[in-house]
Amino acid sequence: MSTDYQQAREALGVRLRELRISAPGGRLSGAELAGRYGWHKSRVSRLENGRQTPTSDDLRKWAEATGRPEAYDELVARLRGFESHIRSWRRQLAAGHKAVQDTHLTAHADASVFRGWESAMVFGILQTPDYARSVFTRYAELQRSPRDTEEAVRSRMKRQEALYDSSKRFHLLLWEAALHALICPPPVLAAQLDRLTGIIGLDTVELGIVPLSAPLKIPPATAFWVYDDRQVIVENWHAEFWIDDADSVDTYLRTWSTLRESAVYGTAAQSLVSAARQRLNAR
Repeated sequence: MSTDYQQAREALGVRLRELRISAPGGRLSGAELAGRYGWHKSRVSRLENGRQTPTSDDLRKWAEATGRPEAYDELVARLRGFESHIRSWRRQLAAGHKAVQDTHLTAHADASVFRGWESAMVFGILQTPDYARSVFTRYAELQRSPRDTEEAVRSRMKRQEALYDSSKRFHLLLWEAALHALICPPPVLAAQLDRLTGIIGLDTVELGIVPLSAPLKIPPATAFWVYDDRQVIVENWHAEFWIDDADSVDTYLRTWSTLRESAVYGTAAQSLVSAARQRLNAR
């Protein structure tokens, strides 16, 4: 967890403690507050010491219990402030994948130049519906989130309209391993590879593939997107990171440029896709 995120969570905890000990009706003990809502007795301590992120419902109850209901807006604003940068999958997927896709749809609409790196699977914006369906299903199983697969697929397909917007440009880097990853049935992957073949010739998309045999200056690690050289979105197993400070954005731009040095384009990229397709046929 980032230092900035943890500091913000601890600062929120300090504010919660201030409200508890200065309650208009007299100081409220942690045990009294926990008992009022049937919380475990350690929960108050974890929240006040920044060891647990509260929900908006936790904050509402806290404001009411301490006799300061008007403090709720302030508390939830603090929460949204640091959660806007680190967005846990548990919270984001509470209602399913469609809401997350819709958020990215909005972010795509506001940007013109995209740089992306993906090492494990085909970029969402290049996926076929069946491939996307397999990905959403796998992640729903992992995150134990609601199944809204068809709605999520439709939202992802909506994002792909940007590929045909002449005002946008996509500079995408894909590790060759993603062409072989069977996160879907072989026929679905075959159709996905056919889709990539068509994408390589699209005038709004520059698709580079880093061969498995290519020398690398840095490890082909975490996937990320850079929007207009001003914001980075990074996915991890537990959360999604939205980064906008200039130094960090510059680090990701340098990372992308370094990976690009190992990529091949055009006919050479087509050959890698074709080889992956032939390998599937030989199974």
